[in-house]
Amino acid sequence: MIENTSYDTDFHAWTLHNAKLLRQGQLSDLDVEHIAEELESMGASERRELLNRLQVLMLHLLKHQFQPERRGKSWILTINHQRTAIERLLEQSPSLTRVLSPEQLAKVYVKAARDAVIETDLDRHLFPIDCPYQLVQILDDDWLPD
Repeated sequence: MIENTSYDTDFHAWTLHNAKLLRQGQLSDLDVEHIAEELESMGASERRELLNRLQVLMLHLLKHQFQPERRGKSWILTINHQRTAIERLLEQSPSLTRVLSPEQLAKVYVKAARDAVIETDLDRHLFPIDCPYQLVQILDDDWLPD
């Protein structure tokens, strides 16, 4: 038996202990409040990962479109890797699709455009104010902006 199974003092031991309790059906001994917090945190983490990957993907689509003279394999690889990672996240957790609303896409685009300005040294006014891409295009393995 693990000596210290307190959530606050040894998280790893706490997880092992609570998993054991679950498997043994000792539900009344579970640290229910902390388990609920951890489950919510896991969901939030998946959401953040999806949005971060979408932002990186959109950044590289913008660079591809607005700096054609600098296109290279590295940008294409980043685009492909982000699309694959997003695809895997959505396969594993289909409910994350709801996160990809038009409103959320617009918010992510603003951040991606900000980053594109920094990375490209192009003026902000050269990039569209609103996201120029449809979600289906962004996620399409065969699509790149002109």
